[in-house]
Amino acid sequence: MLFLLVKKEEKTLSSYNFSAGPGVLPSPVIKQIREDLEKEENSHYSILEISHRSARFDEIIHHAEDRLRQLMDIPDDYAVLFIQGGGSLQFEMLPLNLANHKNKIAVLDSGNFANKAAKAAQAVGKEATIVASSKQDRYRYLPELPADFDAADYDYLHITTNNTIEGSTYHQDNLPKTTGHLVADMSSNILAEPYNVSDFSAIFAGAQKNLGPAGVTLAIVKKDWLAEQKIEGVGPMMRYQSYIDKDSMYNTPPVFSIYALSLVLDWVFEQGGVKQLYLNNQKKAKRLYDYLDQSDFYQVPVSGEERSLTNVVFTTGDSDLDKKISLQADQEGLHNLAGHRSVGGFRASLYNAQPMAAVEALITFLEKAEKEHKS
Repeated sequence: MLFLLVKKEEKTLSSYNFSAGPGVLPSPVIKQIREDLEKEENSHYSILEISHRSARFDEIIHHAEDRLRQLMDIPDDYAVLFIQGGGSLQFEMLPLNLANHKNKIAVLDSGNFANKAAKAAQAVGKEATIVASSKQDRYRYLPELPADFDAADYDYLHITTNNTIEGSTYHQDNLPKTTGHLVADMSSNILAEPYNVSDFSAIFAGAQKNLGPAGVTLAIVKKDWLAEQKIEGVGPMMRYQSYIDKDSMYNTPPVFSIYALSLVLDWVFEQGGVKQLYLNNQKKAKRLYDYLDQSDFYQVPVSGEERSLTNVVFTTGDSDLDKKISLQADQEGLHNLAGHRSVGGFRASLYNAQPMAAVEALITFLEKAEKEHKS
């Protein structure tokens, strides 16, 4: 009697990370990090062990700056700084360093993080005026500068280019027009779409959404504007000039995070730069929005050109059902789809490293969930 033993093939489940941050990283970057954790080629020991005073790290941090300048076309009169503390620390550093003439900033309150920035400025002794807000409508649209806005009354105007929680964006062509200084929190869409750096006097971005792992924050500051400031009562760790003078190494910087950020920047360059990733991101977002718009089961609160390319927010309108579907998605390999606790619903983060395959898998799942739960 002949017995045939047949090995049963295991079905592999594709897994995609839709987290708003820390967000998905490019697979080649993960692979390189894995190799360098054992022994980094240039230093001959783990990347986790290299000194920030070493020649190898000096090469890494300067390469990261050079690559970023190339990708964003950053003019020479802007400083590029790598700082710890996340975007939340920048909410305090910006006014302490750059709001010293009027001691007053203007804020377009387009979402949670813009509102948080206003409160932080007030906490460090500056006056923060919300000149327009969409909070009363749950941030479903972008507030515009009022017709009577006078930039001369403020040291700068603060905006959040992409509202990670609410899913709306000030794209380059709908930026607020001001004759004064414009400062931008670009944490969740930096390098995802092009912006003209010269339109801003300062830009900052936490790395963990689209630049790399958590631990480092990018700050881009116009040097002559900083030089005009009379800064008093601010310690060296909270001064941009300290980081400029010491090449972002006033104290021990987040070595590993800057190394990983450098790898991500190289990956962006290899993909064709910001221009190509912008085209990719437009295609991914359009594919998902087109599906959601044709459905009468899901709704997208933000409409038109204000929609985010990197954080697609939607809901069924039933919070309990949203939670149930998010749990089902997780079981099928579509992770971290639940919306922020302040708004609920769903949030699919489509950062640069998110492949179109993730969008297709999500749509397939959402179609199935709609058939199952639609009454």
